[in-house]
Amino acid sequence: MAHKYPNVLIHVVFSTKERRNIIPTELLPKLFAYLQGIGSNIRVPVIASGGTPNHVHMLVVLPSDITLAKAVQTFKANSSRWIGEHDLEFAWQEGYGAFSVSASNRDVVRHYIERQAEHHTMRTFEEEFVTMLRKNGMKDEAEKVFAA
Repeated sequence: MAHKYPNVLIHVVFSTKERRNIIPTELLPKLFAYLQGIGSNIRVPVIASGGTPNHVHMLVVLPSDITLAKAVQTFKANSSRWIGEHDLEFAWQEGYGAFSVSASNRDVVRHYIERQAEHHTMRTFEEEFVTMLRKNGMKDEAEKVFAA
């Protein structure tokens, strides 16, 4: 086959350092737009982005010529710098979660990401993330992810 036809959908989640509620609510829509721009610049389309003052979710299409680690590092580094330009002392937590998404679940995950504020009226980020790990077969990680 002469061409590449990847359709690798990844649900990426990362939090602020110490999961602190440091991103001002009024800055969140601009942050999500900025993440879209980063994705355009590195050829990693962002289908959806959302989150709360202490974490971000993105649904991205990972091309065949960039690693997940490089894509996430680029999103985090550039957005961290951008948030810092808004007179905030800011850093993302080291690490991230990344979960594969089937094409048939694309719209469900997009809808979930776009409604993070509503979702987090009922569940903390920590509860959400542990649930995501367990649903993805990572039970052992779920037991220690936030351990001191």
